[in-house]
Amino acid sequence: MRLRSAILATTLFAAPAAAMLLASDAAMAQPITGLYVGGGAGLHAPQDPNVTALGAGYGSSRLKIDEGYGYNANLAVGYGVGNGFRFEIEGDFMHSDVRHLLGTPFPTASSGTVRNWGLMGNVLFDMDAGLPWMYPYVGLGAGYQWTKLNPLTSVQPGGPFASSTTGQSGAFAGQAIIGASFPVPNVPGLSVTADYRFMDILGGEKYNGRVASAAGAGPSELKLHNQFDHELVVGVRYAFNVPEPAAAPMSPAPVAVPAPAPARSYLVFFDWDKADLTDRAKSIVKEAADNSTHVQVTRIEVNGYTDTSGTPAYNQGLSIRRAKAVAGELVRDGVPESAINIQGFGETHLLVSTGPNVREPQNRRVEIVFR
Repeated sequence: MRLRSAILATTLFAAPAAAMLLASDAAMAQPITGLYVGGGAGLHAPQDPNVTALGAGYGSSRLKIDEGYGYNANLAVGYGVGNGFRFEIEGDFMHSDVRHLLGTPFPTASSGTVRNWGLMGNVLFDMDAGLPWMYPYVGLGAGYQWTKLNPLTSVQPGGPFASSTTGQSGAFAGQAIIGASFPVPNVPGLSVTADYRFMDILGGEKYNGRVASAAGAGPSELKLHNQFDHELVVGVRYAFNVPEPAAAPMSPAPVAVPAPAPARSYLVFFDWDKADLTDRAKSIVKEAADNSTHVQVTRIEVNGYTDTSGTPAYNQGLSIRRAKAVAGELVRDGVPESAINIQGFGETHLLVSTGPNVREPQNRRVEIVFR
């Protein structure tokens, strides 16, 4: 019960926080576009469902099924529309054991299992919290769930009462989801996920059985009311198409533009989070290497820069890797290594002024300067 109370408390505090984050101007959609698949498994923590019992030996009683912790599993296929929203169909399965039948006027020894499975349609929203390694998400779902008692038996030790109930029935259900995805480095589209789910199976499911007691023997009926389930799920998700967001309309396409003659500089641009040279970039480096033999040069400065997406420490290292890539190409094109001075400036000295966490193509550059 303490674990379930903690889960409920976490939900009560996390849901308003998620809503505030969703409404915030800083909540930017994770760019997932197109088809994806996912799956997971974890802890199934059902709340003990209320039961109305009818039949010989029961009269008309309100009981409660005491369920233990169990396990869950799910598989989903979905589609991201590119602005943070995802729509998915999920199949799920939950299993737990029965420990006691509570509410009888005498102790009973009970056994059996409760199994739930069904289909849910979910709507989720991914958020960019400014951390490239984690994307929170929230969601709501609706669908249909089947419950099977397999079988539920209760016996009064040393007494005449005994019951056995089995069967399968279904009801509509809804769920709320809050979690986060963690992109796997160097595997575009693959993420590890962890989430909490609260499911309400709306109830009204009926199961037939037999009961024997001092009052006689005969058929009985158990009617389950709302089943509340708490699920902690860890899984993986793979998106088949994770494009880089397009550059802002006001920004011109990256073009290698030599600086005026006194500066004698060249600009080499890079893709987001990349330090390898494109064919266009190699041609610019080749042009710089060729021109270095036609002008008086005492040293060649190779300065690397990044945009403001990512952390400053990461961007500093990325700018140095970009500068080293250009310097290596200059050497291959015939420039003496001793004439080259390499520096990395990270996300400082922006070519296009932006705020933090902005992917600006013209800021992802290396500048070659003849001195």
